[in-house]
Amino acid sequence: MKRVMRWIAYAAGILVVLLGGVAGYVYAASNSKSNQQYDVPLQHVTITSDSITLARGRHLTTAIGKCVDCHSDDLGGQIMIDDPALGVAIGPNITSGGKLATYSDEELVRVIRHGVKRDGRGAFVMPSDDYQHFSDADVGAIVAYLRSVPSVDRDLGTSMLRPVGRALVATNQLPAYPAARIDHSRTPPASMQEDSTLAYGEYLANVGGCTGCHGAGLSGGPIPGMPPQAPPAANITPTGIGQFSDAQVEAMLRTGKRPDGSAIKQTMPWRYTAMMTPVEMRATIMYLRSVPGKAFGNR
Repeated sequence: MKRVMRWIAYAAGILVVLLGGVAGYVYAASNSKSNQQYDVPLQHVTITSDSITLARGRHLTTAIGKCVDCHSDDLGGQIMIDDPALGVAIGPNITSGGKLATYSDEELVRVIRHGVKRDGRGAFVMPSDDYQHFSDADVGAIVAYLRSVPSVDRDLGTSMLRPVGRALVATNQLPAYPAARIDHSRTPPASMQEDSTLAYGEYLANVGGCTGCHGAGLSGGPIPGMPPQAPPAANITPTGIGQFSDAQVEAMLRTGKRPDGSAIKQTMPWRYTAMMTPVEMRATIMYLRSVPGKAFGNR
C-alpha cells in the first residue's frame, strides 16, 4: 500500500510540474505577443477640418468603419467582452477625454491602419485587418472627426486576458493582435471614387468589416476570436444570398430582418449598415454578387 501511495504521490508531482510548465509557457508566450514591438514608420496624411470632411468622417466612423460599435455611440468607450475564461475586451475612450489626447495625427493613422500603438506594441483586437484598406482621404477624415467630437470623461481600464484567453493567444487560436498579420509595406489609395462600381463595393466590403467577420471569401462560419457560443457569420456569397433580390438584401442591411420577417442575429451590425448611402449600398451588393459562390463555413 505504501508503494502505491508513493507512486501516486510521484505521479501527482509530475503532473503538477507538467501543468506548471504548460501554464508558464502559456503565460510567457501570450505576454510575448502582447509586448511585441512593431517598427512601422509614421505616415503623413493631410487632415482638414472643413464641414464636408467632418461629415465624411462621422459617416465613416458609424455606417462604414463602425467604430461606434466597439467604442460606444459617444466614442467614450465600453466593455465589449467580460468572460471569466477568455478575459476582458474594452473598446477604449477615443475622444479627447481619453487616449486620443496623447496621440498625434500620424500616430492615430498608424493605430487605425496598422494596429500599432504609440509605444510600438500591437493594439488588442483593433480591426486594422479591415482598416488597413482605408484611403488617405478617408483615414484623414476619420482623424479629423475624432478630434472634433465632444470629450467624454470615462475610464474603463484596459483589456486583459484570462487563462483560456492566454492559451488561445499563445497557440494562435485567438487573433488578438492584427499588427502581426498586416502587410505594413502596402500602399493604400490616396482616395476612392464614391460610385456604384465593383471597385468601390470591394473597398467598402474590406473597410466595412464584411471580410473581417464573414471571411476573405465571404462564405461565413465561426468568427475567429469570438466566444464559442457566438453565432457564426452567414454565407454572403451568391450561394448564400442568391435567392434574394437586391431590394431584399438592402432591406436586410437596413432593417435587420429577413424577407420572412425573422430577425438577423444581433452580431450583425445592421443598425450601422442601415446608414449607408444608396450609392454605397448598390456598390456593396454589386460586389457581393460578383464574388465566387462558396459553401458555408469556408471563410
